[in-house]
Amino acid sequence: MSNNKQLQAPVPYTINQLRWQRFKKNRRGYISLWLFMLFFVLSLMADFIMNDKPILVEYQDNYYFPIFKTYSETVFGGEFATPTNYLDPAIIDNIMQHNGKIIWPPFRYSYATLVYDTSTTFPTPPSAQHWLGTTDAGFDVLANLLYGFRISMLFALFLGMLTSVIGIFLGALQGYYGGWIDLLGQRFIEIWSGLPVLFMIILLSSIMPLNFWWLLAITVLFGWTALVGVVRAEFLRTRNFDYILAAKAMGLSDCKIMFRHILPNATVAILTFLPFILCGSITTLTSLDFLGFGLPIDSPSLGRLLLQGKNNLHAPWLGISSFLIIAILLSLLIFIGEAVRDAFDSNKGVN
Repeated sequence: MSNNKQLQAPVPYTINQLRWQRFKKNRRGYISLWLFMLFFVLSLMADFIMNDKPILVEYQDNYYFPIFKTYSETVFGGEFATPTNYLDPAIIDNIMQHNGKIIWPPFRYSYATLVYDTSTTFPTPPSAQHWLGTTDAGFDVLANLLYGFRISMLFALFLGMLTSVIGIFLGALQGYYGGWIDLLGQRFIEIWSGLPVLFMIILLSSIMPLNFWWLLAITVLFGWTALVGVVRAEFLRTRNFDYILAAKAMGLSDCKIMFRHILPNATVAILTFLPFILCGSITTLTSLDFLGFGLPIDSPSLGRLLLQGKNNLHAPWLGISSFLIIAILLSLLIFIGEAVRDAFDSNKGVN
């Protein structure tokens, strides 16, 4: 039996494995991804972390989930058919007297829970009960940051996805077909981009009461032009390459050529701009809320917390906490974008 060991050739990486290796090589972006995922998951679980409603209530051998459904007081032995205030000692005592159980989140207050257990006037400084203090209206700052982070990220993700789809589609049409389609499209984009977006949103918000979806629709209406130029330039550069001409000669449809053979070449450029689109979306929402033309007044908002800090300079924890969370969020997105750009750059090594 031979003792010679056969040398095995290294298994080649697939293209996605190479991209992942290049992404991990950028340590700053790799760590930022994990931090961002941690913060985002925590914000998605905000209802289970900070809430004035219990996660589970056992009462008279029945189980209730107040986080997901609103129950009236009469369900728990109350006198009024109004939504249950689970912080009411009478409700809690009534549940316990019937051998019930209440499973609470770690913090028994939400972004809209009015704080009563304070020894000073609002805004109160950080304490053991309220780690970042309270606002001048008596709401917990940490809860508002957590819920505000969630709504800002969901707004940015929806806005980035919708504007990217529209911008990629229109940019592909202009770049691939050229001619009058490109000429008319460019002239329209020049006019549309010249509109003062922030003032247009403020004007529309003064006409109609805005909610999350209306504000998202209006912002998409004015923000879809971000990727058109990048995609158009890539399609103009690529459409006369030999393999594209060969695909046309073989009878492939324009749709397959555009989105199967040309669009992948524009991936690096698109992904380079995407983090800036997300950052711009967050900044837009924060600015509108700061000016009072954004989400409804009863919604958690990072911009409104900044306004609280501006109006209460004697309470620096308001402005500092909201500024830090926005700065950290935007920085993480930029660092992740840099790592994604490196991952799709074939000139970057993996060693």
